[in-house]
Amino acid sequence: MVSRAFAMREGNLSQIQLFHTDCGSEFKNHKINQLLGTFGIGRSLSKKGCPYDNTVAKATYTVIKTELIYRMEFRKLRQLELQFYDYVNWINNHRVH
Repeated sequence: MVSRAFAMREGNLSQIQLFHTDCGSEFKNHKINQLLGTFGIGRSLSKKGCPYDNTVAKATYTVIKTELIYRMEFRKLRQLELQFYDYVNWINNHRVH
């Protein structure tokens, strides 16, 4: 899913300087490392047990979980992808900030 998200991004991926994630094993894998290395993108992992490591990212994850993930049940990965795409579009273009 992360690879597809990168593939859908418009513009030059090598302009991305940093990719931040939680330190969970789903983000610490060979495929993501290869993807980031191909485009020279730096890696930022939250430190285990440190909620202040990246406050903006943590707050964003909390909002996504509260407004999207916990409200729905996803039976297929494609359903999650479509819902997440719609959610990001809503956040970026319609939600009052």
